[in-house]
Amino acid sequence: MKGHNVGYIRVSSGSQNTERQLADIALDATFTDKASGKNTDRPELDKCFNHLRRGDTLHVHSIDRLARNLKDLQTLVDALKIKGVSVHFHKENLIFDASASSPMQELMFQMLGAFAQFERTLIKERQREGIAAAKARGQKLGAPPKLSLAQVAEIKDLALPGADKSAIAKQFGISRPTLYKILAA
Repeated sequence: MKGHNVGYIRVSSGSQNTERQLADIALDATFTDKASGKNTDRPELDKCFNHLRRGDTLHVHSIDRLARNLKDLQTLVDALKIKGVSVHFHKENLIFDASASSPMQELMFQMLGAFAQFERTLIKERQREGIAAAKARGQKLGAPPKLSLAQVAEIKDLALPGADKSAIAKQFGISRPTLYKILAA
């Protein structure tokens, strides 16, 4: 009995396009995550693993789409092979058959996985450098404040002992924890 062809697609953010991944592959089912590859805690990846059965083939556009960490990558592929599922990485043209393994493919897999992990480390380093440079320029980071300074002053005036804190929070469209942070500042 021939297994199913299952696709796993991942992009790092909701604004990225998934259309280029596995576009020309005939798939019986596809699972798409819009999440970072820094770890394996991804809802569609979990659904994909639960869906796969012995004899199926998992199609992934490239190694870095499955994981950005060599250890996670190796763990995922080994778990799939134990389950009887073959894995096909199209960009690298690597196929890990559940019933056999090639030492040369294992070496290529390890090297390419290490490069994916290295690339992730460089991305994080550039991100840290960018944040540090923005801070040095005096640029404010993060979401803009929800309340003006005048609103904060008004909240502090209204929040006298015994005042209804829930009503004040509701009046300004903030949560009670946010109100308490304002009062503590």
